[in-house]
Amino acid sequence: MKRIVVFASGSGSNAENIIKFFNDTQTAKVTHVLCNNERAKVFERCERLNIEASLIDKDVFSKEDTVLQFLQQEADYIILAGFLWKIPEKIVTAFPKKIINIHPALLPKYGGKGMYGMHIHKAVKENNEVETGITIHFVNENYDEGAIIFQKKTALSEEDTPETIAEKIHLLEQRYFPRVIESVILDTNE
Repeated sequence: MKRIVVFASGSGSNAENIIKFFNDTQTAKVTHVLCNNERAKVFERCERLNIEASLIDKDVFSKEDTVLQFLQQEADYIILAGFLWKIPEKIVTAFPKKIINIHPALLPKYGGKGMYGMHIHKAVKENNEVETGITIHFVNENYDEGAIIFQKKTALSEEDTPETIAEKIHLLEQRYFPRVIESVILDTNE
């Protein structure tokens, strides 16, 4: 059974969905959640789900090897579920094609530093897009530029607001993210 460490920064709805999904499989288990925001709701979710969660410091994360060493001992896969920091190159190098991120837009559109959450949904609305969606991709050394694993689209109408776009994206994330993670794990371990 493979071990997953999830990185999160916010409410943790995707982290919780992944934890629950893998609790019912023999493929993998979420063993730990790492978070960069001491006020994030993901800590409450982890406590309720009996999953260890730890706060990480930016300097320790980016300049020291502590997190890398932890991951090398505790993780086969790293899943970014709303994690807002760039992953240091030494971690990317140590886990090739083993770090998976979900992005709330159809990359390469609306990717890059600062493009997350409502920033994306507002930009999608302002540009009168007729569709948007999710992109699940491997993480490389650049924001949102890793190889795309999966994309799913949803149609938009003129009546959509950034808030309704966010709701549509959340439904796609909840439905597809855990299943795509599982398929990657199964494909790489055949």
